[in-house]
Amino acid sequence: MLSSTADNLYWMGRYIERAENTARLLAASNRMSLIAGPERAAGQSQSQTQGRGGEWRSVATIYGIEPEAIAAESEAPEEKLLRTLCFDRDNASSIVACVQRARNNARAERNNLTVEAWENINATWLELAEVARKGVPPGEYRPFFEWVKRQSHLILGSLWTTLLRDEAFDFLHLGIFIERADNTARILDVKYHRILPDGAPRADVVDYYEWAELLACVSAVRAYKRIYQSGIEPWRVAEFLLLRRDLPRSLHYCLGRVDRHLNSLADFHGHRHECHRISGVLYSRLRYGQIERIFRRGLHPVLTDFIGSIAELSEELRRNYLMTT
Repeated sequence: MLSSTADNLYWMGRYIERAENTARLLAASNRMSLIAGPERAAGQSQSQTQGRGGEWRSVATIYGIEPEAIAAESEAPEEKLLRTLCFDRDNASSIVACVQRARNNARAERNNLTVEAWENINATWLELAEVARKGVPPGEYRPFFEWVKRQSHLILGSLWTTLLRDEAFDFLHLGIFIERADNTARILDVKYHRILPDGAPRADVVDYYEWAELLACVSAVRAYKRIYQSGIEPWRVAEFLLLRRDLPRSLHYCLGRVDRHLNSLADFHGHRHECHRISGVLYSRLRYGQIERIFRRGLHPVLTDFIGSIAELSEELRRNYLMTT
């Protein structure tokens, strides 16, 4: 397979996943900003109650946007941030930019995709371009986020059920799971320490809505309740999103899939690269990790190191398999 083909498929997977992740995070944060109010602030410390501003500042932090960049005299900062992360084509993390780039990559690789997969990607882009042209009225973003998630599931489902299990499948899913792991780590890092600024694994007062919102970002509220069958506890949320091997958006699951697809490529090509070593090390840390040891070291340093290692893995993957120019 040409490195340019591998590159297109890898980034198509990353952009599709990034569009869904952005919609998930914005939908959950939008829900929290709507229910945040004085009635929830009663009896809580200032660090635990940050209201609408704290919620949207955390979103801006996850995407590397300075809060001052979304300040506007004529509109609320959250509305400007929503428009930036939904429809700004110059922002690489915006939904419209991700879907457009995924569609461009898919168009270049139509011979490696099935008709169903291409038609789902193309139809999603055409409909999204029309929504972006018309805009979404303030306060009416929820149906749009749900549509983005449905279209992402439709695309990923068609890719999963129709593609040959060959190199194209491996590179595509490497992009999906590397992007998903990076996103889960960033959400857990920023939101965990917004809710518990000192990073303590346990808190005297647990805000159910705050922690449920964090789990909702990865569609894991019901799964959490099935596993733990108890109230939401901060240290268990961290354990759930880090170390559960059966949660599709946990770091353990994502790195397991990354390692599996890299091993498939190694078997096909007959040799291994630095990206295989990095992937194996990351997967082993999660496979044999213990939440008590993670908290003794500090959740923030662990997640910061993980995010850096994901970036290193992506760079080595590019150097070993993808386009280098």
